Amino acid sequence: MFVDIGKTMKIWAIIPAYNEADDLAKFLVKIKKKNLSILVVDDGSADNTYQVAKKYSDIVIKNQKNFGKGLSLRKGIDHLVDNKYFDYLITMDADGQHSPDDLDQFVDEAKQGSLFVIGNRMENPENMPKTRIVTNCFMSWLISKIVKQDIPDTQCGYRLIKREVIENLTIKTKKFEIESEMLINASKLGYPIKSIPIKSIYHKNVSSKIKPISDSFRFIKFILKLKDG
Repeated sequence: MFVDIGKTMKIWAIIPAYNEADDLAKFLVKIKKKNLSILVVDDGSADNTYQVAKKYSDIVIKNQKNFGKGLSLRKGIDHLVDNKYFDYLITMDADGQHSPDDLDQFVDEAKQGSLFVIGNRMENPENMPKTRIVTNCFMSWLISKIVKQDIPDTQCGYRLIKREVIENLTIKTKKFEIESEMLINASKLGYPIKSIPIKSIYHKNVSSKIKPISDSFRFIKFILKLKDG
């Protein structure tokens, strides 16, 4: 299903990217076909990510070194809040794990006025490593308890967020903890968080930048601190 949103609302896709030049062009072209505007944050890549992004995106921000996903997302969000009109943001990863085919679902949620929507890969976690499944299930259970909302896949970075929510969120983290920080802070402000099923895409020859065990301990320490803050 093709969704033309150009005449109804403005939605930007924010995509942090680190050394993703090989497949980035194809990924961005698919997003453009959905009539979304694209902002890519090149997080200090050593390959041609910046050049590819410049060709296929509306805005590219380049970090001079690798700062991490959290800080890159913050830079992209801050830039749009300060400089561009928009109704919604959609955050996506550039590593091929977020299918542009699922964008129609998120756009439909925007049309219905949803405030915060997060993808759920856990209904059919095809090819997801078992360690990641266990880690995601535990973290989702923990964060769901903290926010008092049922969120089956809290670590999924594929999200739709309305501008009024973004403008009221306080985001401090610079790493992968940003996924949890946004959920907890949005819940503290009383915003409902809706989950929608999306494809689970894991390529066997692509290693995740997240280290499930060590990152989980860091996540838990951070989350408990944030919960009490």
